[in-house]
Amino acid sequence: MLSHKERIRYSRQIMLPQMGEAAQEKLAGARVMVVGMGGLGCPAALYLATAGVGELHLVDGDEVELSNLQRQVLYKANHLYKPKVLVAAQQLQAANPAIRIHPHSVMADEGWLTGHLPAFDLMLDCTDNMEIRHSINRACRALGVPAIMASVQGFSGQLVSFDFRREGSPCYACLFPEAERAPLANCETSGVIGPALGVVGSAQALEAIKLLVGLPLGSLDSLQVFEAEYLEWRSLGLGARRCSTCEARATAGA
Repeated sequence: MLSHKERIRYSRQIMLPQMGEAAQEKLAGARVMVVGMGGLGCPAALYLATAGVGELHLVDGDEVELSNLQRQVLYKANHLYKPKVLVAAQQLQAANPAIRIHPHSVMADEGWLTGHLPAFDLMLDCTDNMEIRHSINRACRALGVPAIMASVQGFSGQLVSFDFRREGSPCYACLFPEAERAPLANCETSGVIGPALGVVGSAQALEAIKLLVGLPLGSLDSLQVFEAEYLEWRSLGLGARRCSTCEARATAGA
């Protein structure tokens, strides 16, 4: 049951016909892990916190640097050289004191993820590291934890979701095979326009809220490409593409 204070705080989303009090209660009971508290993780985590997601776990081993301030909107000049997750946790807790926020100042590898993920309802991959992204994909697929994955480079962003609770779900490796991957360019090597991260990170939070309350996702098994230069979204479905692991699982389940 929502308290009177919660009904007031979340009134603008509770009144939506797609939401209501039942959906708000689902958000309050949800546990979400956000890996990468940079340009995507900051807006994504902020919108999840203010929407009333009950428990957020923030994972990042980096400290705030001067070059981060152009796009990582939770951090200010007085936060330089402090662990990102500690600063982010303070900022998000100030935005919504009623939720639980747990910072993890680590670089998530597959072993760490496998040990922690089973307790979560959803993973948000907000990283810019291809190795970590594939580790997240493997761990979520193995443990049946849904994942919403995003990236932005230059003026271009990508967003895709996988619900690994479903039999026969494809995965990130179906789109970008591990054996064929090239080194991923990132903000440090190729630059990025800050507002594009805000748009894609906000879309990531929107898809997360929809998944947690049981609404359909536009990015499910579908790569959504955002071209900030032209303010344009394109959708690319996976079709019948499956990596060897997903193909083997689908065959075994048939």
